[in-house]
Amino acid sequence: MTRSAYTRPRDLDYGIGVTTTPVERSIAFAAVFNFRDLGGLTTADGRTVRRRTVYRSDTLSRLGAEDRDAFTALGVRTVIDLRRPAEVASMGRVPEWTQVVWRHNHLEHPLWDHSTYTTEIGVARWLSERYLELAHHGRADIARVVGMLTDEQHGPTVVHCVAGKDRTGLIVALALDLLGVPDDQIAADYALTERSAPMFTQWVRSAFPNEDHATTPPFFTYTPAEAMLMTLHGLRYRHGSVTEYLVGAGLHRDRVQRLRERMLEA
Repeated sequence: MTRSAYTRPRDLDYGIGVTTTPVERSIAFAAVFNFRDLGGLTTADGRTVRRRTVYRSDTLSRLGAEDRDAFTALGVRTVIDLRRPAEVASMGRVPEWTQVVWRHNHLEHPLWDHSTYTTEIGVARWLSERYLELAHHGRADIARVVGMLTDEQHGPTVVHCVAGKDRTGLIVALALDLLGVPDDQIAADYALTERSAPMFTQWVRSAFPNEDHATTPPFFTYTPAEAMLMTLHGLRYRHGSVTEYLVGAGLHRDRVQRLRERMLEA
């Protein structure tokens, strides 16, 4: 794997090689830009991830009254919020009108040192190093969140952080691996987050016109598939498999089968 700067792959631009059409899984809200259903992805053994069971998203505190009907129609009962306490305090929680159970589970990890990024390292490798760092420091929290996804009584569930990109991206990738979704589909789903960046940037500039909107570092908005592929490979190199990583972090082994029973079509 070369340490090149990020280059946008053609298949993610035009849908070539992506087995699930993004529009079929994405759900549009007024100011929530990265909300999508994990349902519809397929496993290596030909099964399908069940729709309307687990969703991924960016910050849900931006849901507004105009989103009420669309969100209510999803039947979401539980929201797992991965943000730091300070982020929750400054941005707020999912609106009370959603009537969901809010489960706050911050993933413990050091704040990123942005000065370590260089174009020689490139976005993909820099992000994968951050994700592996997160997987190390936040392993107990990560295992706990994945365990939450196995419980049917929680109903349709949304996992989110601030952008729905890094913390959410890692949790989703690990869950999809446990389901048997191939790496290329996991990485393609992760890469879809980048499509929300222009809408989010436009919203920020409109909502905060007096803020300094200087050039954003590329790792804030880019989600190259290569970053998640390297992360999965790194976890397997260190732990043997994603399953063994999570079990070692505290996930009961029987939860893997429970996740498959909940999230895969029969």
